[in-house]
Amino acid sequence: MPMRPCWVEIDTHALEENYRFLQALAAPHAELLAIVKADAYGHSLALCAPAAVRGGAKWLGVTTVEEGVLARSVCPETRILVIGGVFPGQGPDVVRHGLTAVVWESQQLDELEGAARAAGLHSGSLPVHLEIDTGMSRQGVIPEGLDPVLARFAPGSPLRLEGVMTHLFAADEADGAVTATQLVQLDVATGHVEAAGLYPDWLNVGSSAALLAGQAEIIAARAAHHGMRAMLRPGLALYGLAPAYDPAFDPEEPATLAAARAQLKPVLSWKTRVVGVRSIEPGAVVGYNGTFVATEPMRLALLAVGYADGLDRRLGNHFSLLVRGQRAPLAGRVSMDQSVIDVTDIPGVKAGDEVVILGVQGAETISAFDHAEASETIPWEIFTRIGPRVSRIQRP
Repeated sequence: MPMRPCWVEIDTHALEENYRFLQALAAPHAELLAIVKADAYGHSLALCAPAAVRGGAKWLGVTTVEEGVLARSVCPETRILVIGGVFPGQGPDVVRHGLTAVVWESQQLDELEGAARAAGLHSGSLPVHLEIDTGMSRQGVIPEGLDPVLARFAPGSPLRLEGVMTHLFAADEADGAVTATQLVQLDVATGHVEAAGLYPDWLNVGSSAALLAGQAEIIAARAAHHGMRAMLRPGLALYGLAPAYDPAFDPEEPATLAAARAQLKPVLSWKTRVVGVRSIEPGAVVGYNGTFVATEPMRLALLAVGYADGLDRRLGNHFSLLVRGQRAPLAGRVSMDQSVIDVTDIPGVKAGDEVVILGVQGAETISAFDHAEASETIPWEIFTRIGPRVSRIQRP
């Protein structure tokens, strides 16, 4: 059945090239964990996970066991790390689908150990990664609480501590002061791990911002000090965007980041079509509550996209989309399923014309950063709130 004309195009070739570029930045210091959580940041895990693997990824990162099961169905040989931990009853699926869970709570260890024993797994055969809270106060065990967690990896347990990880929550601050403090705390915690007689393979630290800021070698040196290999986990950069630095705190972004921005290729384009075009007279109102009133004769184009698709309602009267290679302002409020653009100054617009919501048309570009600035949010949210009824298709 033909679909409503509101869709996202995914350039999987661009994603493959982005991964190769990022791995080259990390090499020879670190391995990469390609983050495909949240349906690959709204890009489609089913399309993007295999593309990352074709680009060379040996590891994929997801949030949930459910996502891990989906990733396993399209990437049967790849290591899959479930970053958000496990919930009651999910242990058997972790074992059955060969997933690797991040842990930090005793109940997570109980769940996984019980599932491993029920499956008859032998000692040390189920790998897990331990998250340490080095200051974000979100998930992870605090260094002072490590001892009882580490005791769970005693001889005879089916669990094996394969990796240690933490989250650098201010890697996009150019002075690096917060990150340096976190790394010191991580060093101390990793010392506790060694003192317990445990020697993990991986030190999993740092997102896109850390990698693009040139921190791979620093993290690798810390990993090597503890006999581990470094792993970084790019997310946003994988999809073609380099994290922005706040000029209020960071007048100059790292040169490595600026260079990377020129190399990365956006993966997602979001499009719709003109439903119809009408002419209105001065004084006519447009949209709910009449927030737009025509002051002259105008031509308006109705679009098949609204806030239920992910187009922020706040963009009404404050943002433009692309049609026929030109910017057309949104007129009136964005409705749940539709929006209206002013095409008075764009000749020839007609029903069926393609409209770019996010992406490139002609010489004009609308980026996720443009949407984020206008919506007072961040690019991550722009991508992930594109609704499930917006079909994701692979660009030819």
